Amino acid sequence: MKCWVCSRQARGYGHTDTRHHTGQAQRYPLDWVFCSERCQKAFHAMYGNWVRLEDDLVDSKGVTMVNLSEVEQTAMVKCLKAFGQAAGAIGFTKPLGDYSESEALAVIDAIVTCFTQAMVEHHEKSKYPPVRGLPEVPDPMANLVANPLADMQYDLPWEDAK
Repeated sequence: MKCWVCSRQARGYGHTDTRHHTGQAQRYPLDWVFCSERCQKAFHAMYGNWVRLEDDLVDSKGVTMVNLSEVEQTAMVKCLKAFGQAAGAIGFTKPLGDYSESEALAVIDAIVTCFTQAMVEHHEKSKYPPVRGLPEVPDPMANLVANPLADMQYDLPWEDAK
């Protein structure tokens, strides 16, 4: 299962919808799982705003956005190219209000797909972070050409060079 917020591998954090009784299946949505407490809290902030809006407990114009992290802001900047390509296929002269439903969905799909992919790439890259205080060391087995010991066998006096 993937995290509902960032699409990383879920790690046991879930959501219980307490609006439903204990025996009801809706109380335990299977796809609302998370990789970390941070993603779980972000989801609950969004979910709480949605529930309050649905129950008319808060003015819809007073709902605030979740504060974006630097990673999310960087992912949003990466989405500009996807947005430009999708809008370019439709035509830049056409106002946004004149988009058909399929055109608007194509733009939304391009942006959401790019944002999700950027978040996944970031999390995959930082899956095994370097130890704090030590410089990052490249994997010596990743590129044997860059390995200074790759030709060690030919430097041994008892072995013949091929």
